[in-house]
Amino acid sequence: MRADKAVTLAALVALSTACGGAPTSAQQHHAPAPPLAGKVVAIDPGHNGGNASHPEVINKLVDIITQRKPCNTTGTQTRAGYTEHAFTWDVARRLTPILEKMGATVVLTRPDDKGVGPCITERAATANKAKADAVVSVHADGAGAGGHGFHVILPGLVQGHNDAIVDPSRRLGLAVRDAYREGTGLPYATYIGKDGLDTRTDLGGLNLSTRPAVFVECGNMGNAGDAAKLSDPAFRERIAASLAAGVGKYLGGR
Repeated sequence: MRADKAVTLAALVALSTACGGAPTSAQQHHAPAPPLAGKVVAIDPGHNGGNASHPEVINKLVDIITQRKPCNTTGTQTRAGYTEHAFTWDVARRLTPILEKMGATVVLTRPDDKGVGPCITERAATANKAKADAVVSVHADGAGAGGHGFHVILPGLVQGHNDAIVDPSRRLGLAVRDAYREGTGLPYATYIGKDGLDTRTDLGGLNLSTRPAVFVECGNMGNAGDAAKLSDPAFRERIAASLAAGVGKYLGGR
């Protein structure tokens, strides 16, 4: 990565909490272009707050090429009742301004945490239509209590459909994985994947994407230790800064 494009995690943490005033005209004249100027990043916060109340909508089957799956799901939650949909929305809300301050245009697949859906097919279409340079789908897992840690899900090859994005998605996934581990201190998942990576062909958001895309399972809500971290607003700020660092490394360094 070129030195003028480097995005350090420490700088992003500071950026995520900074509240300084507008730059002077002299600063604007001499300031270099932000590292992600001209880039489009799609953030897909998993699930939605109204999904549980509308099974007639989210249970409808949609075509994801390799199979038919429900339009969307309710997601998981911690034993204390902190829901995945609230977690993913909060992370997306924190991640958006960090990426924007880095110069990126950010597109969200849902506008709030009160709606229903959208279907997984619609979420992929939103990122495709925006011609996103990177797509990050934010989730938290609901595995057994004995497993802990995070993992990044990469698109497996669905020949004739996502061939062009498999390799760049892997590069995006590696950048996000490394930044996430460094920034959050969470280990790679102990119960799935290898070295913090898993490859799947049963996720509509990956099968239907025409843009480099990954899913991030930010931790296991079924595990007490992970759940405590994911429920902490300060830790979610670290998650957002870490994801931004990974996206910045991928987009600034390729």
